[in-house]
Amino acid sequence: MFPLNFVIPRRRGAVLIASVLFAVGFIVEVFFLREHRFSVNKEQTVHIAEKALKVKGQRVPVRVKPKSGGVKDQSQMQSPRGSRTSMDSALLDNPDTEHCQRKSHIVFLNTHQTEGSKIQNILYRYGENRGLTFALPKNRDTRFSYPEYFKAQFVEGVNGDSATKFHILCNDMRFRKSEVAKVMPEDTFYFSILRHPVLLVQSAFMFLKASAIFPGNHVLDSLVEDSLTNPMSPNKSAFNNLAFDFGFDNLVTTEAKNQENKAAKVIANMEKDFHLLLINEYFDESLVLLKHTLCWSLEDVATFMRRNAHQRPLSLLPDTVEDIKTYKALDWKIYRHFNATFWHKVESVVGMKEMKREVSELRQLQAKLTHSCLAGVVAPYHNNNFGVGKLSLGFNLNTTVKPEIKRKCQKCVTPVLQYTYNLYNKQFSKKAAKL
Repeated sequence: MFPLNFVIPRRRGAVLIASVLFAVGFIVEVFFLREHRFSVNKEQTVHIAEKALKVKGQRVPVRVKPKSGGVKDQSQMQSPRGSRTSMDSALLDNPDTEHCQRKSHIVFLNTHQTEGSKIQNILYRYGENRGLTFALPKNRDTRFSYPEYFKAQFVEGVNGDSATKFHILCNDMRFRKSEVAKVMPEDTFYFSILRHPVLLVQSAFMFLKASAIFPGNHVLDSLVEDSLTNPMSPNKSAFNNLAFDFGFDNLVTTEAKNQENKAAKVIANMEKDFHLLLINEYFDESLVLLKHTLCWSLEDVATFMRRNAHQRPLSLLPDTVEDIKTYKALDWKIYRHFNATFWHKVESVVGMKEMKREVSELRQLQAKLTHSCLAGVVAPYHNNNFGVGKLSLGFNLNTTVKPEIKRKCQKCVTPVLQYTYNLYNKQFSKKAAKL
């Protein structure tokens, strides 16, 4: 067990910065971040990225401007589309939502520290309301043996060469397309979400600091600087953890040989395997774009309003920002590329004017849902040494909520851990009774 009160020597920079990301992947996820919806410094991320990342003495832009078989399933299968990439298909096969067909075969790669748990909750609610089946980890786990590569045998109900197929797969995994395809139909829609690498590191550091895993007055600038003077890490996933989740070799820095070619191959494979990559810093725009590509409604993708907008961001030295981009060079190139293609998709699929209108409508829906369901936060956590304000640990449901929307409210606040248990118990009731 990783102790919460250990003291870290000052100069162990590599271990410190590796611990930030490693702990997020293994401790934060296990200890109440996803399962208990622990929300740390989320909303200000959008505010930062929509304008610029604040650093000491300089403004660092975040947004990148675009440059000039046996299937046990009732849904209709779509035919293969030749040599088109997955992303090309998503654009061409999604006209106006009134004339498209809802997608029910979905894979969501839930990357770490990107607010993927909110999207997972959306998928859980959508699938449960329509009686869809979920590919769930065996033995009521919440992860597919992460950080191992995904294997079909990790899925409950899959035995040997079983041809069982499911509607939705969205639990944590390290992606491997050939294995995922064994449990999902051919017409499955694949998508994931990315986040600016600097903001990923900030978010990880802020959680660990607030939860006393980094006690005292550790400064992120110093940790990053130290990590580059001693770049040996005990934990490979600390480097380019986005690339790691997508299943690629993540030990690529700006000094790596042929790093440009390696990054180009990674991006090409991601474009081939995924129809859509959302951007955390434009979360509401991402939900609207997802709504169009899945042919869903705004109500389907609505969730609670993002919280903690009042929290101030960390201020970083310009050199720190560049250092993070150095040891996360592959993640940085991935983010830059798909941030640009995201806005191409917005223009092609939705249009900027319509996007603005639908984002406004979505936010109104989310405000109404939040106001109807919630009566405030539970047990706000104060950390005066850290100076980020209140950290929300949960929700209080509104006791006066109308019965017809009570169930929806309860589902919206159900933590991923508990929701996964509930779905497993329903879908595999006989096996669940033996656990």
